Amino acid sequence: MMSSNAVALITGAANGLGWGLAQHYARQGYDLLLVDRDQMTLESRLQHLQQHGCAADQRLAGLAVDLTDNQATKQILQTLRQTFGRLDVLMNNAGITHRSLADETEIAVTERVMTLDFMVPVRLTQQCLPLLESQQHRQTPGTVINIGSMAGWLPVMGRSGYCAAKGALHQYFETLRAETAHRPLHILMVYPSFLATDIERNALSGTGQPAKHQRSTIGSIHSVDWMVQRIADAHRKRQDRLFPNRSIALAALFYRVMPSLFIRLMRRKFRSELNPERTA
Repeated sequence: MMSSNAVALITGAANGLGWGLAQHYARQGYDLLLVDRDQMTLESRLQHLQQHGCAADQRLAGLAVDLTDNQATKQILQTLRQTFGRLDVLMNNAGITHRSLADETEIAVTERVMTLDFMVPVRLTQQCLPLLESQQHRQTPGTVINIGSMAGWLPVMGRSGYCAAKGALHQYFETLRAETAHRPLHILMVYPSFLATDIERNALSGTGQPAKHQRSTIGSIHSVDWMVQRIADAHRKRQDRLFPNRSIALAALFYRVMPSLFIRLMRRKFRSELNPERTA
């Protein structure tokens, strides 16, 4: 059955930025499909939305799946077609990071980060393109919103796998946008720096266990609400890219102009994470 409202699919929707985006788009009247691996929290979030602010005609659904499992994409597509019949906005938000030196990070950890932060958005986007580009129920193009990172633009010590994944995400979707410029598809790439979300609190160590040492940061740490509002504004204006933190964007430019000096300054900033005697 075709939904009468615009439909947004949000991955990593139970916490952090994903939950902030879910609340905002629910208030805007979107029907929502929320995807997360945390079933109990996801059910609680859906109940909260049903009780606070959703109109009677809004549809809400949740899927508790492991996105790194190829079967998850099939379940998501099946739910979209059967429950909503359309898709207007795909938000590739789910992600994971690590805090460990490159040569001390097990390959399995790097593969896990690359899979969730890069391959999952690629796989899900490719499968959702027919729904996003369908003009059956709307005049405006469907939108893909990817939560990238400034780590995809410049090296961040102790985040080699994360930088690689976000760099790959940037290159893939910038290329996809160029190749589909003649088609009804809008791609918004978001490049935040450090946010007050669970992704760093849940960071992995080099062995795949929770990282215990304190993280180093560059620039200000912004709130979820701050970030959500800027993403929503960029979506409304149909921007191609969002650099919400100008100081970090300037740092990326600085790295390209004077990479050696940038690395020296970065090593000072991240000294505690580069210390071989730190707690792993």
